[in-house]
Amino acid sequence: MTKEEAATASIVENLTLFHNELMSKVFDRNIPATEYLLRTILGRKDIRVKSVKGEYNMRSPVMGGRDITLDILAEEENGREFDVEVQNDPEGAHVRRARFHSSMTDSRMLKKKQDFRELKDSYVIFIYSRDKYHKGLPLYHIDRCVKETGKDFGDGSHIIYVNGRYEGDDEIGRLIHDFKSKRSSDIFNKELANGLKQYKETEEGRSEMSDIVSNIYKEYGKEKEKQGEKRGEKRGEKRGEMKTRVNAVQSLMETMKLSADQALDALKIQGKERESIIKAVQG
Repeated sequence: MTKEEAATASIVENLTLFHNELMSKVFDRNIPATEYLLRTILGRKDIRVKSVKGEYNMRSPVMGGRDITLDILAEEENGREFDVEVQNDPEGAHVRRARFHSSMTDSRMLKKKQDFRELKDSYVIFIYSRDKYHKGLPLYHIDRCVKETGKDFGDGSHIIYVNGRYEGDDEIGRLIHDFKSKRSSDIFNKELANGLKQYKETEEGRSEMSDIVSNIYKEYGKEKEKQGEKRGEKRGEKRGEMKTRVNAVQSLMETMKLSADQALDALKIQGKERESIIKAVQG
């Protein structure tokens, strides 16, 4: 096994459902797992999922507007839609991102001349690896209300943040435990355990995840080769390139729980540049 292959294998070994590369695969077309997820978060046992897609691309209705890729898009039998996102960093779980996702979901629900009253409820759910509001609660529900009366606005738009650091002995606590688990044998829910086992503990599944991880984290290396390092660069440009490389390594270390050496191996960074980055990330 080459150093590069070993680094990729290490990344796959450390993947959990908190990594969207794995999570989207496990839930794609997996109705039982998705029903369990939504029933647990929403506290409703009557949810019946009609369809679920992982890594669903949603195009902006505006020319030149921003598109988004949803980790999971699920639709209930009554037409309600659920956008479920896993996030490991604050920017990814920004409140204005939640607003944007909600508006994108709403914009595609009605057909031409369809009455606004027919707009179904929508849910944007962020399963965040941290505690968004630092109150130790398992869930944070965001719904519009009328300030002067304190009553719900009732527009059917719902945003929920799941506290990824919650460790309670209840359904949400067990769900978070399962999302953090690296091995199927440690997972409580059978559907999630089977999904993790398929993509991490079978030869075919591991191969698929290895390809995905390699493509994602080698993109940096390809871009570097494409651009090259031209002579006569300005010092500021060099500092900017170094900052980009340091950020790439730190991202791998944080999201994939890798050591600095493992992250550098995955990005194929060697020589003096490697030494400089190690000093930067450890400094």
